[in-house]
Amino acid sequence: MTQTTPQASAKAAEPFLEKFRRFESEPQSPAWLLPLRKAGMARFAELGFPTVHDEDWRFTNVAPLAKLPFEPMAEPTDDAAAKVALGKYIFADLPGSRLVFVNGHFQAALSAVGRLPDGVKVTSLAAALATDSAFLEQQFGRFALTDGNSFAALNQAFFIDGGFVHIPAGKMVEEPIQLIFVSTARHSGDTIQPRNLIVAGAGSQATVIESYLSADRAAYFTNAVTEIVAGDNAVLEHVKFQDEAPDAFHLATIAGNLGRTSQVNVHSFALGARLSRNNIRAKLAGEGLECILNGLYLTRGEQLADHHMIVEHAQPHCASHEYFNGILDDKSKGVFHGRIYVHPAAQKTDAKQTNKNLLLSDDATADTKPQLEIYADDVKCTHGATIGQLNDESIFYLRSRGLSQDTARRMLIHAFAGEIIARVKHPAVREQLDKVVWDRLEANPHLLGK
Repeated sequence: MTQTTPQASAKAAEPFLEKFRRFESEPQSPAWLLPLRKAGMARFAELGFPTVHDEDWRFTNVAPLAKLPFEPMAEPTDDAAAKVALGKYIFADLPGSRLVFVNGHFQAALSAVGRLPDGVKVTSLAAALATDSAFLEQQFGRFALTDGNSFAALNQAFFIDGGFVHIPAGKMVEEPIQLIFVSTARHSGDTIQPRNLIVAGAGSQATVIESYLSADRAAYFTNAVTEIVAGDNAVLEHVKFQDEAPDAFHLATIAGNLGRTSQVNVHSFALGARLSRNNIRAKLAGEGLECILNGLYLTRGEQLADHHMIVEHAQPHCASHEYFNGILDDKSKGVFHGRIYVHPAAQKTDAKQTNKNLLLSDDATADTKPQLEIYADDVKCTHGATIGQLNDESIFYLRSRGLSQDTARRMLIHAFAGEIIARVKHPAVREQLDKVVWDRLEANPHLLGK
């Protein structure tokens, strides 16, 4: 992999180092946090922004983002525009607890924590650093590694707040827990860096929804990191819904460490942003667990949606299934890079990886690179990828049954998206996702060939 030269990285990091000095005099943080921040800043200064010469980024050019001024939104804002955005939010009517963050800062007036089982904590990370510092020290920054991830390093240096969810062993939270991030940024280069930590103890059960919305069209930058820890026998569903402004940049890292016989589903729905990238890392650290990684990206115009995923099978008798579908129109672009890594000890691994792309325009493109890296000999591993347009024979078949051209296209496109949506377990969440995808298809005549 080609790296940025140290001289170039140091020069590019100067504006970030200047902004970082505010944290060196931060009075109320726990003692262990500042060294962690400094390590993140040092790592970002070393790496700099990736370029298309880096193998993992050769299909995704972040040069337009790197040219923007870096303006961390360090102070909270009370903006009525956030309330308007929340009023249009697809999960607004779901019951359960919700934490709302505006420009990365917790807004208690917009949030609501419902009745939760004893010991369950749903709070802002900033508050948890004051009340649960010892617990966070054992979990924070352990899984979203910064070695080759400059965006995770930048977040580690500059994060201010985010969601903290802790479900102790044996506890079940039936209603979904929502972490909602609303941007009201109005200036190019405004930067929001949420940090989330979700810890599901042994035998616990929960659904967590992480959403990103916007109330303006500025070319702002969201750089989010979410760490997920699932204990033995935990059942956890994590749904990420990204619908940011059409000129925004959305970079995110989701890193999970999964325990023995746990069941963890992680879903990514990418509908917004000019450029979005999800770096997903899952370490299957316990025997006999099952993990499903699921994704749908719906793009138009000149949007780019990128999912880069590594699933590490470290123990035997584990199953992982990755399904990512893209629906791309106009001059938009989809990127998928998935790698399944099977350690020598991970015998009896069952891993499947599929990426399918539906191109609705001659100018839309998809780059896909599924990979298997296997060092065990008793495994079942498959991977595959497809890129194509709507099947003329399928359309003809439906038209022969009396359906119009548009209705036939609607049915096929919706079924393609439905393959992903159907894997969301929570019924109410699945229903709302199905509705918003259908509405987006109906609102875009190009998607229906008009």
